[in-house]
Order: sequence, then C-alpha cells, then structure tokens
Amino acid sequence: MAKKEAVTRLDSTYMKHYDAYMERSQKKKKRLVRRLVMFVVLVMVVAGAMVMYHMKQQSLYAEKKEHYENLQKQMSSLKDQENHLKEEIELLNDEDYVLQIARSNYFFSKKGEIIFKLPNEDPSY
Repeated sequence: MAKKEAVTRLDSTYMKHYDAYMERSQKKKKRLVRRLVMFVVLVMVVAGAMVMYHMKQQSLYAEKKEHYENLQKQMSSLKDQENHLKEEIELLNDEDYVLQIARSNYFFSKKGEIIFKLPNEDPSY
C-alpha cells in the first residue's frame, strides 16, 4: 500500500504564490541545465576543431621540414658539383693539362713520338 500524506494541502494565496515560485525555479533550473549543456557541446566542438587543426598543422610542418631537408641535401650536392666543375675549369684553362688529356685520350703526339695504348688503362682525368 502506498502511503498517503496525512497533511492536506491548503488552497491559500500563499500556497498559490509558492507553487508559482517553485514552478518558475524549476523552469529556471531546466533552462540553466540546457544552457550549460549547449555550452559544453559548443566547447567540445571548438576544442575538437582546434585539436584537428593542430594535428593538421603538425602534419604539414613535418612534410615541409622533410622537403626542406631534401632541398638542403640537394643544395649541398649541387655546391659540391659546382666546386668540382670550377676546379675542372681551372684545370682546362691550363694548357699543359689540356695537352696531357689530348695525348692520353686522343693519341696526339709530339714529333717523332709513338704512343702505345694499353687495353685496361683508364683516362687520367
């Protein structure tokens, strides 16, 4: 059996005002809870968007860094190649070096000289 309240409710103006006050406070609490839930949802969406943006930026940074390192390696090899070519230009400006290459690779000889080419000999330059 369910217990019945032993006190009867009075229908006075005070009780009507009290009921209206309680109803307003319940509505206020309900609106507050709704606003808090909406605020939490909004904060979660913004936080999620920020996390996704941060992850995207980290990925982009890693790609750019890798590309930069590759370009640095390429620049280093090109500088080495440039130095090698400058040295070769300096050597090719030397007449004795050019004559030596011509004699060893193209069989140019001095007057009265005989050149013998051995089969496994690499060029001297």
